[in-house]
Amino acid sequence: MRSTALVALNVFRECVRDKVLYNLVAFAVMLIAASFLIGQLTAGQDVKIIKDLGLASISLFGLLIAVFIGIGLVWKEVEKRSIYSLLTKPISRAQFVLGKYCGLLLTLIVNVAVMSAALYAVLGYMQWGATPEMRAAWVYPATDPVLLKAIVLIVVELALVTALALFFSTFSSPFLSALLTMALWVIGQLSADFRNLGAALESPVVAWLGGVLYYVFPNFAALDIKAQVVTGVPVPMAYLLTMAAYGAMYVALVLVAAVTIFTRRDFK
Repeated sequence: MRSTALVALNVFRECVRDKVLYNLVAFAVMLIAASFLIGQLTAGQDVKIIKDLGLASISLFGLLIAVFIGIGLVWKEVEKRSIYSLLTKPISRAQFVLGKYCGLLLTLIVNVAVMSAALYAVLGYMQWGATPEMRAAWVYPATDPVLLKAIVLIVVELALVTALALFFSTFSSPFLSALLTMALWVIGQLSADFRNLGAALESPVVAWLGGVLYYVFPNFAALDIKAQVVTGVPVPMAYLLTMAAYGAMYVALVLVAAVTIFTRRDFK
C-alpha cells in the first residue's frame, strides 16, 4: 500500500509540474469566466448559458487531461527504460500500475475542484450583483448546489476514461491508446442510440450488436446529467449512487485487466 501511495504521489508531482496541464486548466478557467460575458448577451438566459458552458468546460478539459496524460503513464516509463530500475525496487507491477492510476486520478480531482470553484465564483458574482427582479426571473438560484451532482458524475466519468487510457497504454503506443480510448468514449456516449437503432430497423443482427455495445462497453451517456441539473430535472440521489457504483465497478474491472496484461509483459 505504501509503495502504491509513493508512486501515486510521484505521478501527482509530475503532473503538477507539467506546463501542458497548467495551460489546459488555465484555458478552462478562462472559458468559464468568458461564459459570463457571453451570458450577458442573452437576456434571461445568462445563468443557464454560464452553467451549460461551465459544466461542458469542466468535462471537456478533464477528458483531455485524462486521455493525453493517461496514455503516457506506463508507455513513458517503458520508452525511457526507467521501468527496469523501478521493477528492481521492492514494488510489484500491480502496485506500479495502481499507483500510476491513483496519481492521475488525484490530479484530475484537484483540477476539477479548481474549475468547479471558478464556475461557482462566476455564478456567485452574478448572484451577488443581480437585482431582486433578475433573481425572481431565474428558475433556480445561480449558485444552485445541484450542479455538484453533475460534477460528481463528471469525476466518475473521468476516472473511467483514465482507467481505459491506462489499460491501453500497458500494451500499445500513445497514438493508438488515445485513438482507442476516444473511440470507446464516443461509443459510450452513443450506446443507447445503438440499442434503439436495432429496434427501429427491426434487424436481429443490428439489435444484437446494439445490445453488445450497450451492455459490454461503458455507458458514458448515463453518467452525463449536465442537461438535467441545468434545466432543473430532478436527479434522485439513488441514481447518483447507482452510477457511481457502476463507474467504480467498471474501473475495477479495467484496472484488473491492465494489471494482468502489465504483469505478463516481458521487458527483457
